[in-house]
Amino acid sequence: MSIKTMRLAAGALAGLALATLPALGQVPVKYPKDTVILATHSSPGGGSDVFLRELVPHLTRIMGVNFAVENISGGSGAKAMATIAKAKPDGGMFYATTPTFIYTSLLSKPEASYKDLEPLVNVFFDPEVIYTASDGPLKTLGDVIERAKSSRGKWGAANPASLERQVLERMKAVTGVKASVVTFEGGGDMMINVLNHTLDIGVGELQEIRPQLDAGKLRVVAIMGDKRLDHMPDVPTAREQGVDVSVRKFRGLAGPKNTPPAVVAAWESAVQELLADPKYKAIYLENNLQPAYMAHDAYVKFIAQFGQETEDFLKTSGVIK
Repeated sequence: MSIKTMRLAAGALAGLALATLPALGQVPVKYPKDTVILATHSSPGGGSDVFLRELVPHLTRIMGVNFAVENISGGSGAKAMATIAKAKPDGGMFYATTPTFIYTSLLSKPEASYKDLEPLVNVFFDPEVIYTASDGPLKTLGDVIERAKSSRGKWGAANPASLERQVLERMKAVTGVKASVVTFEGGGDMMINVLNHTLDIGVGELQEIRPQLDAGKLRVVAIMGDKRLDHMPDVPTAREQGVDVSVRKFRGLAGPKNTPPAVVAAWESAVQELLADPKYKAIYLENNLQPAYMAHDAYVKFIAQFGQETEDFLKTSGVIK
């Protein structure tokens, strides 16, 4: 489903980057705002929260603008989307987009949906991983499945309407286990429950678990993508372990409808310079984030297609009518 979309989009990335390269490092006009709010539905320590906070110092240097990260929790992104939809389209407020804002829009009836926002640019694809407490008995994805078969199992996802939740539901479908899926408002809260053994496993991004992983308190048991990660060559994919599930998460930005072309152009130029910046590059490569710049027009089409394919999948699987 979404894999096909992402591969098609990825194939166009090189051409898109070349087409906009002359503007690299050159913000077309002075940015209209001195301070910009970057909002996320994630709680502190969650994937989108970490993504924004690591990005801000470098983006400040590149754009000459002050940035503030605001955590707007509630409704798996519903409150955040409503806030952005009501904001003035003046370049002063944006939302960190992930598949969650599409799932939330389709699985509930939020005040504002992803269709009420203006996709701005995409920045990364973010590989998902399955992890467990390192002081526990689960060392492989096979161990996780066997635990679920023998004692049901408890698996954690960041929130009810998310790509992570769908990863776990697909794992249940292809393996036939009946594990309980417990959801949270953010990845940080979920990780605590993995560490204290309330949950057998969690699913999320390396960004949000990196400190505990480096401290040796968490163990990654599977990569939920098409191939192993360069920084974790010894960790096999789920498919290598007999579980036929593979996904990638997109990370970008969206703003209010009718965001001015000059603002869009400023962000297109800045994000390209950001991804090429050696200091920031060292950070995102360490987090195994995959640079996947998409300019505004391409990202609008990508989000529309991803949304339609997600809706088709949810209808086909009987989740929604």
